[in-house]
Amino acid sequence: MSSPLFPLAPLLPWVYALPLLPAAFLASPGQFWRPARVAGYLGVLLVLAAWLQAVFETQHPDRLGLAMAGLVSLLALVIIEYSQRYLEGEPGQRRYVLALLATLAAVATVVTSGNLLLLAGAWILSSLCLHQLLTFYRERPQAVVAAHKKFIASRLADVSLLLAILLLVQAGGSSQLSLILAAVEAQVQAGGPLGWELQGAALLLALTVILKSAQLPVHGWLIQVMEAPTPVSALLHAGVVNLGGFVLLRFAPLFSAAVPAQSLLVVVGGLTAVLAALVMMTRISIKVRLAWSTCAQMGLMLLECGLGLYEVALVHLLAHSLYKAHAFLAAGETVAHARQQALQPQAPALDLAGLLRALLVAALMLILLQGLWAWLLPGHELPLVALTLLAIGLAPWCLRRGQWAHGLLMFGLLLGAYLLWHQAAGWILDQHLAEAPLPLALLAMGLLVGLYLLQGLLLARPRGALAQRLYPLAFAGFYLDEHFTRLTFRLWPAHAPQPLSATLGDHS
Repeated sequence: MSSPLFPLAPLLPWVYALPLLPAAFLASPGQFWRPARVAGYLGVLLVLAAWLQAVFETQHPDRLGLAMAGLVSLLALVIIEYSQRYLEGEPGQRRYVLALLATLAAVATVVTSGNLLLLAGAWILSSLCLHQLLTFYRERPQAVVAAHKKFIASRLADVSLLLAILLLVQAGGSSQLSLILAAVEAQVQAGGPLGWELQGAALLLALTVILKSAQLPVHGWLIQVMEAPTPVSALLHAGVVNLGGFVLLRFAPLFSAAVPAQSLLVVVGGLTAVLAALVMMTRISIKVRLAWSTCAQMGLMLLECGLGLYEVALVHLLAHSLYKAHAFLAAGETVAHARQQALQPQAPALDLAGLLRALLVAALMLILLQGLWAWLLPGHELPLVALTLLAIGLAPWCLRRGQWAHGLLMFGLLLGAYLLWHQAAGWILDQHLAEAPLPLALLAMGLLVGLYLLQGLLLARPRGALAQRLYPLAFAGFYLDEHFTRLTFRLWPAHAPQPLSATLGDHS
């Protein structure tokens, strides 16, 4: 088993924590932004040095921690540089810098820690620090209300996380991740089912990830935090929310042996991915569409982990983080991009028959790829379930009408490229775990194929009876957030600031 600590790991959180002191006391923005920027560059250099040192180490380093540390340091550098330009002239920049550095230090601790207690404490701290960023514009009622809803969901997740820690420490006899996972592997190799402590811990960890990853029905805060600065949205959607996926990967040996926890991840993640994808079709605002996209992508990531497709989940986590960070930071260029696209000839969209043909061609390509793989590499098993999920998503994008030859070529190249990424992710994770039971895989396939056909039918008949009935429900988010909002406000009301218009009205 890989060591939970990689070389130089303990230094990365300090790279972002140490600049807190000078940033708190330096006078002007030009001065207190400087240590934050230095921290951004030092973080990238430290991770590069850690990779180089790991190459010459005799023991196997924690490659998952290294990969996540590289992602965190890269996002930190980009977001710090962007934030200074974005907030130029804004009041409260010092408060922003302090909260940003504290959040980055906490996230870096989560991905580099080999101790369960430290990991959990840093995960909780990252949520508390992020709350300060989400409420940067404290005079905006919508920002305060959305952050309040997130605060409640996160505290429920913290309770679940602390209970899971008690069970894991009791079962493993230690708070060290390596010893806990060794205890899990010992029970699995003994041939019997996991004990009730580990089964309960897996369920509680799954519940924690669901609550912290904005899954239905506690997803509303993620959609409504658009009042926060754009770099905060990039940090949230590209880094902090994805910590749930990282925790699932870190505890993959536990989840692969806990069928109840796998079932919970597949059901909640699958339904969230389907419903959020339908809601996203009704949105026009670019940032709101991206928020619903994150909700759906996290649901898909949880589904992948529930199915035991950890290599797929790792590739998805890294790719989604980079894509979503770029998408939010480039959201201001949407109008210019739309104008440029309007001048280009648009490829016609696939109709329902074309979507069905694309799905059939994808199935035939998978059969051909499986035969070719078995002939060329008979000793290596093809990740067929992972490729099937990927093919369902790629088929309509690649196989457009009038471009079938080009689409088939692109389809084959993308599947081949994914196989390389799959092998790289397997090398990073360095583990061989069983996939989920067949009924869960069939349930996931049914959900995704059903979503594919439903979206195809809606696009083919946008004014049909089904679209007319489904559109109001999807536009309202299927009314799931309203029930959670009423419950949270009844239990713990938010004290939103009074709008300026109301204040002026009182004095008129």
